Amino acid sequence: VRARVRRFLVVSSMGADPRHEGDEIFDVYLRAKGEADAYVQGLDALDWTILRPGSLTDEAGTGLVRLEAHTGRGPVPRDDVAAVLAELLETPATAGLTLELVSGSTPVAVAVKSVAGN
Repeated sequence: VRARVRRFLVVSSMGADPRHEGDEIFDVYLRAKGEADAYVQGLDALDWTILRPGSLTDEAGTGLVRLEAHTGRGPVPRDDVAAVLAELLETPATAGLTLELVSGSTPVAVAVKSVAGN
């Protein structure tokens, strides 16, 4: 905000929720991610998009994903997460959306345009 950057992408986590219960390490992680998401969502000075990828893998990306408000759990290569982030950055119509991402059958550009309403 101080740097006057409006477009902001958050890489969050599926299941992120500031009210997530539990005391295990991953429970604390999901709470912290949820709190960070809520904080960014409250900043009117940012055109934010929150991306919640599924289980990250080190496999080569395929360029084929499922990107929706709710996808259900599943794996996704880090390469495909990066490709989706790059496409989201260039698609201002996704501002204000919280999206889940897993591997799928839709090309990245088509998936992003679909959630953007284009």
